[in-house]
Amino acid sequence: MRRTLAIYKKELQMYFYSPVAYVAFAFYFVISGYFFSANFLGSQVVDVRMLTGNTMLVFLFVIPLLTMRLVSDELRQGTDELLLTSPAGIGEIIVGKYFSALTVQFMLVVGSLLYPFIMSRYGELDQPVLWMSVLSMFLVGAAMMAVGLFASSLSAHQMVAGIAGFAMLLLLWMIDWLGDSVAGKAKDWLSQFSIIGRTNNFNKGIFDLADFLFFIMFTVVFVLLSIQILERKRWR
Repeated sequence: MRRTLAIYKKELQMYFYSPVAYVAFAFYFVISGYFFSANFLGSQVVDVRMLTGNTMLVFLFVIPLLTMRLVSDELRQGTDELLLTSPAGIGEIIVGKYFSALTVQFMLVVGSLLYPFIMSRYGELDQPVLWMSVLSMFLVGAAMMAVGLFASSLSAHQMVAGIAGFAMLLLLWMIDWLGDSVAGKAKDWLSQFSIIGRTNNFNKGIFDLADFLFFIMFTVVFVLLSIQILERKRWR
């Protein structure tokens, strides 16, 4: 636990030593602010759900930027050998890196609360819908961060890792659309893996335990896959 915490602190500092994090933050708030002004200020409808869908769309582009360096930078610089032979286990390294990324994503979600605050000046917000929608944003972002971390462990080139992460996230994003092109049991099976479809109940103000556990398990699976990739590199 102590070694995981040390890696977590180091990685969190690296985010703010790198211009990429600032670019990602700027892109996130500029685009989400544009969506907010276009959708809310133009219609004056006090409904936080219009915000969460747009915010999660921005995650699709921002999260690969935030995760592409997590492991690939170590591979590129050759410092992965030091990590792999350090007293810290592979699991401790990956978990520390993941939680640093998750902390940055949490900051984005907290920053997004500015928009519901502005909405509340114009009318009363449905509190269950607000907080369940915020939870859905965090869970989707956490799942996407795990995918981005996995993509980063596949290549020593940050751009390749970023593109691979974006491609995987785009595929997950499009599962609902792919499901609409088929019928029967295949459509029902595909819909089970839709990270966007799994937010429907949250966006209605309903806490669905099955959807919550889906996001937890989804995240755990991709973190474990990242650990396995590094374990294979250790024994080469």
